[in-house]
This record gives sequence, structure tokens and C-alpha cells, in this order.
Amino acid sequence: MSQRIFITGTGIISCLGNNLQENLASLLSTKSGLGKIHYIKTILKDELLVGEVPFDLDGLFDLAHINPSDAYSRNALLGIIAAKEAYDHARVLENPGIETGLISATTVGGMDRCDLYYHDFLTNDSRNSYIDVYDCADSTEKIASILKIKGFITTISTACSSAANALMLGARMIQTGHLDRVIAGGCEALTKFHLNGFNALKILDKSPCKPFDRHRAGINLGEGAAYLVLESESALKKTGNQPICELAGWGNACEAFHQTASSPDGIGALLAMKKALDLCGMKPESIDYINAHGTGTDNNDLSEGRAIETLFGSSIPKISSTKPFTGHTTSAAGSIEAILSILCIQQRVIWPNLNFEVPINELHFSPVKTLINNANLNVVMSNSFGFGGNDTSLIFKKTSNI
Repeated sequence: MSQRIFITGTGIISCLGNNLQENLASLLSTKSGLGKIHYIKTILKDELLVGEVPFDLDGLFDLAHINPSDAYSRNALLGIIAAKEAYDHARVLENPGIETGLISATTVGGMDRCDLYYHDFLTNDSRNSYIDVYDCADSTEKIASILKIKGFITTISTACSSAANALMLGARMIQTGHLDRVIAGGCEALTKFHLNGFNALKILDKSPCKPFDRHRAGINLGEGAAYLVLESESALKKTGNQPICELAGWGNACEAFHQTASSPDGIGALLAMKKALDLCGMKPESIDYINAHGTGTDNNDLSEGRAIETLFGSSIPKISSTKPFTGHTTSAAGSIEAILSILCIQQRVIWPNLNFEVPINELHFSPVKTLINNANLNVVMSNSFGFGGNDTSLIFKKTSNI
């Protein structure tokens, strides 16, 4: 029989707060973290709304308890802050001798430092020294070093499904007996590269995003990091940790329809959700709430909506997107929204889909508009869909007897 996968620690930093409790407080007050750009020197500063963590680089060094003289990118510092909280929450240091891995997701990586050095890189003779410090996997190595993890360490980069895929890989490593405990998640910092790239695609909304609304106009980018500690049943018996919930199912599909767009019929999203359900032997009616990918773009929301309608038929569960709270944190979205989904189970709430007003003509459902309290939630699905049609769904289940 396959090992069950339990979540025993969580850590998060986003525009909503510096830790789990601050994020929860912002969510419960239905307070969005979106605002103007403060910490990036860009010509888009006064045009765009973003979900920015409210610290400059020096402030993040202080928050992470790292010496500012060391070479750390904004992305690595965000990752360290969130991973350390999860690490402490799961009492990893108190339980040595358990085979532990780190799977961290990012795409932009240390590009915030490369933005600063770009012109110098083109002109000075020592420019190769930058390459070893700020490559995409640098943040993973930095996190591993701080947490003293020396076993299995790897970086996932599959665009906006990256952190969800980190969790999926961690679960599979445990089930196949390669690891007993995994710290998995993702980190992503806002950069000029980030902003300019999405701006070139013409999918950024200059107003607060409104997923699943007929008049949706695009994404508000965000930044942050979130990590979860996954433990096997056998590790749980050694650590004595009280599980937060169970990661019951996961599924990934890569439809490869287009470099940046999802297929109109949502075939990749449908396959990912169906695979996750099939893996844990659940029927669609088992899902009590879906934390949708819900980016606010014309393409994603219609594609995802059609996939949901195909799978769930006329019995669609409660749905919302939390991106109007956090912004779209791209590679970190899968783990940030995993934690937000787990909080729904813990707190018996369903987060509202902020800014929603008018349903999409082609769809037959509307997302949740206001905070729902005293919700009876046993099983929650979290969707994360990336460029290239790399789509992942995770299913979290209220912990039953072990």
C-alpha cells in the first residue's frame, strides 16, 4: 500500500504578510495586498498594480537574519524566510536522521540582481563573475545551505505550475521510498524582466484583476514564497508531528497547445484535475471547494472554466481565485495557493473572488463573491496552470485517523 502524504509544516511570505498568521489575518479581513510599485525602478512604476512584499532588499536581509554583505537575491531571501518558517513549524531540526529533501520552484530566479548588473555585464571584463551567483537554481542552493539540507536538492521551473509540481514531485519521492520528508514549494520576486515580459504579452491589468468576470482585463503580478513540509506515515511516527492535512491527490498534464496560452477547451486543465481525482480514488462530487488558477485573462478563465464544467457537470463546487488578494505570483503560486487552500480546511472558510461582478457569457457558474464562514470542507482542490500548457492540480484532504 502506498504511503500517505501528510503536511506538517507551512511557511509563507507575500504582499498579505510576512508569515502564516499575517497572511491569514489579511485574508479573513478580505484585504487585498495589491498596490503601486515601490521597490523596482521601472517606467511602469505608476502604471501597474502589483502584489509587492513591502520591504526593500535591506529589509528582507533583516527579516531573513542574513548578513547584507553576502550575495543573496531578493528571490533567495523570500524563499529563505518562508522555508525557515515551514522548517520550524514542522520541527525538522528536532528530528534529525530522517531522509529529507528540498524541492524548490522558481523561474525568474535572481533576475532582480541581473537587472541591476545588465549594462555592466555588457561592458566590463569581469562580467562572468555574475553568472555563478544569480542563476535560476541559486535560491534553492541558498535555502538548502541555511536549512543544512544536504541530500536530494533540485529546482523546478515549469512557469506558473512550478511550485505545484515541486509538491507533486516531493509526494512522489516519498511514495517511491526515495525520501521520508520533503520541504517543497517555490519563491518568486518581482523584477523589471518579469514586468516587461508580461507587459509585452499585453495581459497585465492596470486595475485590480477580476478573475472569471466578463470584463476581466488581465493579470496583476505578485511576488512571494511558500513552502510546505511533507512527511510519510513512517516519518510521522518518528517526529510525532500533528498533521495539518493530507496531500491526497495530484495530477499533471502538458497539453503543449501554445507557448503562453491554454487550449480553448481546457483539455490540459481537465486532464490534470481528472488525474488528481483518479490517483486518490475520488469522484468529482468529493471536492468541496476549488482554489482556481483564475488569472483574470480572457484565455485562462474561459479555458479553466470550460474544463471545470466538463469535469463537474451541473454539480460544480464552490470556486474562487485568490489572485486578487496576492497578485499572480507565477512560479510560487502553486505553493502559496496550496497554503491558502489548506487554511480553508483549517479555518472552515472559503475565500471570496474579489472584484467579481458579471459572469462570463460562455460559462454557467459564478465564483464565490463574499467570505464564507463555517464552511464544511473536507476536500479542496488547488489548480496551477503554466505556460506551454503545463497544468497541475493538487487535492488536500482533512486529516482522518492515521
